[in-house]
Amino acid sequence: MPEMNGIITDLGGGNKKGLIITVFTISAAISRPFSGKLADFIGRKKVILIGFIMCSVVALSYSFAHTILFFLLLRFFHGFSVGFAPTGATALITDILPIEKRGTGMGVWGTFISLGIGVGQVAGTPIANTIGINWLFITSFLCVVISLVLLYFVSETLKDKVSFNLNQLIIKSNDVIDVSVIPSAVVMFLTSMCSGVVFVLTPDISEYLGISNKGWFFLFYVLTTIFVRLFTGTLSDRIGRRQSLLIGVSLLIVSMLILSLATNILVYTIASIIFGLATGVNSPSLFAWTADLSDVSRRGVGAGTMFIALEVGIMTGSFLTLFVYDNTYKSASNSFLIGLVSSSIAFLYLVYQIRNKASKY
Repeated sequence: MPEMNGIITDLGGGNKKGLIITVFTISAAISRPFSGKLADFIGRKKVILIGFIMCSVVALSYSFAHTILFFLLLRFFHGFSVGFAPTGATALITDILPIEKRGTGMGVWGTFISLGIGVGQVAGTPIANTIGINWLFITSFLCVVISLVLLYFVSETLKDKVSFNLNQLIIKSNDVIDVSVIPSAVVMFLTSMCSGVVFVLTPDISEYLGISNKGWFFLFYVLTTIFVRLFTGTLSDRIGRRQSLLIGVSLLIVSMLILSLATNILVYTIASIIFGLATGVNSPSLFAWTADLSDVSRRGVGAGTMFIALEVGIMTGSFLTLFVYDNTYKSASNSFLIGLVSSSIAFLYLVYQIRNKASKY
């Protein structure tokens, strides 16, 4: 991701940076109803496997992206892989976690998601600068290969699997959205808009501030979110999902505000740390809340609904930067106000939820 802005700029599309995330998340969101439904029919592992295979093909294809159109097409197809693998994995993990430990378990799951994203963000620029951009894509491919090997040792958790047939690809309205998880999906959408803005802008802001590694923001973000989960993994199990989310969203608001005001490396780094704190609280709470609300027989669709909210949120945040960001530092700072507004709305929604829901979860 840190190198994507540079790639599209070299291709002559510097004004289209917001589309790097937007087209990716559109395809990911489109694929969620299919992956969620298939996870509940043919099995969690097979859905994960489909995602891995698609990811490996696209990773190797980036080296041949010599036009803006082909590059964005690859970003679009790359989104399908993310639409499958995490959906199947989340449903699988939900199957094996007891309700009283869902917050803790989802905290571990979310930690490794953040660790993967963070390490990738931080390592991207050094790999590209040291051995070349094509080897960056090959390294990504090799990571998928390792994941495929590890998947072999994972046990399937869906007990009543059926063989695949084309009728399973017929999507009805209740296959797209599991209405029972709407409350968690709303918060996921609003908070993910902040991530969309961050994904688009932080590589460029690192350059504006004279930071050689474009993944600087994610270095401190991922270290913080992993550290905080050592202490907050059980938070939502103890005080409730909505209550813990209220803490996390408050931190997210502060992070967006500081990012909009950051003019030096120190302030920028502090904003990254607070963003990591927010993610460390929000991510496991949202995963656990979604698992609580999902029906046992529709956990794949429930997980798919949550990820649709994630993708649409990231897509919306990244797309809105197209109207504010014009490749200047000032416009980048102003773009973080998008995240400030969306996280503030999430805060108000959670207050409403707490005032009108008696259940702990």
